[in-house]
Amino acid sequence: MYLYTIESVPGKTIAALGLVKGATVQTKHVGKDFLAGFKNLVGGEIESYTEMLNEARQIATDRMVREAEALGADAVIGIRYASSEVMQGAAEVFAYGTAVKFLS
Repeated sequence: MYLYTIESVPGKTIAALGLVKGATVQTKHVGKDFLAGFKNLVGGEIESYTEMLNEARQIATDRMVREAEALGADAVIGIRYASSEVMQGAAEVFAYGTAVKFLS
């Protein structure tokens, strides 16, 4: 499965199969959340949240790819990501794009 953020695939004629998406809501262990609060006081990267969001992005991407594969897609183009906080310490990551089939 090819994944592109661009809106077309150079050198390929494509047929759009439809919107595909994947989402997840992730949270961190309460102990790590508590320790992250201290980091907020002094500044700097909160590595546990970076790790959480990277994991969430991968899960959302995997779910989007599975949806595209179920449609018989060769690729997903125009991929975008969105995130939002659903509650303190929990974030939703949403991946979406257009599933396409290569015609040439």
